Amino acid sequence: MKKTAIILGATGLTGGILLEKLLKDASFEKIKLFSRSSVDKESPKIEEHLIDMFKLEEHSEAFKADVVFCCIGTTKANTPDKETYKKIDYGIPVSAAKLAKQNGIETFIVISAMGADSNSSIFYNKTKGEMQRDVLQQNIEKTYVLQPSLIAGDRNENRFGEKAATFFMKTFGFLIPKKYKMIQAKTIAEAMQILAKKGDSEKILTSEELKEIASQSM
Repeated sequence: MKKTAIILGATGLTGGILLEKLLKDASFEKIKLFSRSSVDKESPKIEEHLIDMFKLEEHSEAFKADVVFCCIGTTKANTPDKETYKKIDYGIPVSAAKLAKQNGIETFIVISAMGADSNSSIFYNKTKGEMQRDVLQQNIEKTYVLQPSLIAGDRNENRFGEKAATFFMKTFGFLIPKKYKMIQAKTIAEAMQILAKKGDSEKILTSEELKEIASQSM
């Protein structure tokens, strides 16, 4: 039976790659995109919902699918205001998980981050940790929380800090433990695509585990 997918964050790096993969995947017949801006892509599979993402709960009727891919995320540089940052990185994924539970969606896959910890004194790690905790509390049948390290890939925006970190990891990668090595956005998207078809229950997955899962697509 063919699936319907929801992608949150299809205009971003990982979400954009995932969209391309699902468009070519015959097991998905419809892809619903919820975003504030268009992906500017034509396909009979795509159903776009251009909305205020902070009011996602107002779109419950359209928020129906077999699987939700949540690729939402921002950075301190793009969103220096902590309140707005939390509304994006915590509020949107948790609202999506609540809608998924309400509408009987059985699979929810969300990108978090390595080091996520609701008890952390670091705002970024704490926000991600609280998001994970509250997504998992929805008890969606199949929930996957992805905890990648630095995500590498071609971005439209300039992120100097990430470029510097990427250069360091490429140069001194042999000194870095496996779990801290950067991961390609393409690899994360491939892992998400595979996880959507699995029968496993709740899992928290590291970069190393995501790389192993993505290798199954080769």
